[in-house]
Amino acid sequence: MGSLSKDDVLHVAKLAKLTLSPKEIIKFQEQLSKIIDYVSQLSEVDTLNLGPTSQTTGLENVFRQDEVKPPSFTNDGYFAVDKILNKEE
Repeated sequence: MGSLSKDDVLHVAKLAKLTLSPKEIIKFQEQLSKIIDYVSQLSEVDTLNLGPTSQTTGLENVFRQDEVKPPSFTNDGYFAVDKILNKEE
């Protein structure tokens, strides 16, 4: 891809609402150019015969069984329900 221009870096900084010093502009111009060159290497990977991947870790969602319980009211007239979130989660 080549290197980014100073205007490219200033445009990204403006989108991120950042104020950059001249030294930072040069630094980020070099760094962002390297990142874009590295990511552009992905276009060289042959993915024609690969299927879509939506899950790579094998983990599955764990849900508790729904249990129908009769509603109960507190003294103030609000519905009382069991906690679904714990501090350790």
